[in-house]
Amino acid sequence: MRRALFLAAVLVCLAASPATAQDSVRVDAKHNKVEFENDQVRVLRTHVAPKESIPMHEHPANIVIWLTDSRNKVTLADGTTQERQSKAGSVSYRPSEKHAVQNMSDKDYEVIIVELKAKPAATNPVAKKQGK
Repeated sequence: MRRALFLAAVLVCLAASPATAQDSVRVDAKHNKVEFENDQVRVLRTHVAPKESIPMHEHPANIVIWLTDSRNKVTLADGTTQERQSKAGSVSYRPSEKHAVQNMSDKDYEVIIVELKAKPAATNPVAKKQGK
């Protein structure tokens, strides 16, 4: 009986605890939209109005393409904050990161995020033969 109660309590705690990986689209569908996804990448469009925030979430390693200028306050998982600025048209690689983001500008900002999935691309035998 005690063992059954203990197991039930553990299951309730696990169900109530937040997942370690907090997907940006699930955390904040208002600001994040999946534009494309396959087994190699997921492409997100993120649009944030002035002074709005995106709560704590995670991204795997990714490529960010800024569609607008941006000035953001980024709060990392350890509580430290950084101010990050980017220009429209710039592109950068970002390692995996857990963060919250606040748009510090008086203008909307929009980015495309290409999240990289861990599974390597399948080899295309036709492309290999053509490369010989």
